[in-house]
Amino acid sequence: MSLSLIVGVIFVVLLLGYLIYALFHAEDF
Repeated sequence: MSLSLIVGVIFVVLLLGYLIYALFHAEDF
């Protein structure tokens, strides 16, 4: 696996995690 691929996967996972967190805490926005 190339480093760029690993960084891309980590970025996608963090982005999805943030979106899920925002959905579960939508009442704060």
